[in-house]
Amino acid sequence: MKIKDYRTLVLGTPWRNLTYLVLELEDGTIGYGESRILSKTHTVIEFLKDVRRHIVGHDVHDIEDLYRRFTLLDFGSAGEVVMTGLALVEMASWDCIGKLANQPVYKLLGGKTRDEVPAYANGWYKVSREPEYFAEAAKAVQAKGYRNMKFDPFGNGNLELDRKEFNRSIDLIMAVHDAVGENCQLHIEMHGRFAAHQAIEIAKEIESIHPAWIEEPCRPEDLGALRKVAQHTSIPIATGERLYSANQFRDLFPMRVVDVIQPDMTQCGGILEQKKIAATAETYNVMVAPHNVGGIITTMATLHLMFTLRNGKILEHFNDFTDEHVKQAGSPYPEVVDGLFQLPEGPGWGVELDLDFIEKHSPGLTHAGVIADPGLDMFKKGEWNKRDT
Repeated sequence: MKIKDYRTLVLGTPWRNLTYLVLELEDGTIGYGESRILSKTHTVIEFLKDVRRHIVGHDVHDIEDLYRRFTLLDFGSAGEVVMTGLALVEMASWDCIGKLANQPVYKLLGGKTRDEVPAYANGWYKVSREPEYFAEAAKAVQAKGYRNMKFDPFGNGNLELDRKEFNRSIDLIMAVHDAVGENCQLHIEMHGRFAAHQAIEIAKEIESIHPAWIEEPCRPEDLGALRKVAQHTSIPIATGERLYSANQFRDLFPMRVVDVIQPDMTQCGGILEQKKIAATAETYNVMVAPHNVGGIITTMATLHLMFTLRNGKILEHFNDFTDEHVKQAGSPYPEVVDGLFQLPEGPGWGVELDLDFIEKHSPGLTHAGVIADPGLDMFKKGEWNKRDT
């Protein structure tokens, strides 16, 4: 069954756009992919025009060859833009394959290993960086049934914090912990901010509350710094959202510097490549908690993957607490109930997009005629966490 055509649409939010790819097969079957890439939405869409020859006219089932066409056959070393474009097409192809087979995608990838997947909330701390505000916001997350939540309390910190900001950040963490108690686990996001010595100092300050992990404590490409942090803390370390291929994950595992990897399906080539990365992680007893900043398609597709993994840990979710309109881009939305996602149903991803809604909520263009794509400016803005640029 060959691919006949494709088109893209973009749903805007104040801080990240969601790009949708609609893939059409020669028999009329439609499949959906989704991605988010900060500040490069326009670039990915233009790239997909460049690689039309790799998409149209090819059999939708040939996922391995799709990867080869986007990477080896174009000779250059594939990075964030290429792997995001590939992921959009790959995800839409799997949706089509599931619909052609009349099966949910997870059944085509080995079947389920569980009946529920735990979720953790992100994007909930859109308040001023004061302990009482963070505490109240955390209570609202817990009241919604979440037993896990992630946040970055470090403002626009970079490499190290001055004493005032260090103490303020620790106070925010402790205020959230005191507000939700021992039965709600905290995931501390560092966004690759810190030099190793500062990450270690922070970790020592919060070890007593037993966080689920510290995430990206150092620059993602600096494995030596990551090793130094791992040698000086008992807190699990998570990383991987800014690694875009299996090759970039390869050196992490034998160094024993990571406990949880966080590949993002929309930026590492799609569901099959992410499953391969997860399988390698399993041989090192490393767990998988995919990065998920997406909407209905990314969340549902990543759920299909998670249900197949023996080493799956937990899945990130934004859309209960920020930009809730993205839930209206399709149906049925995979809601979190009592802190858990349920097993998807229906062929393919099991959802249909509302293309009219997406088109009505496009982000518009900048003065230069490209897609408006604001990003977060988290190394400049002290209260970037409000996500309201």
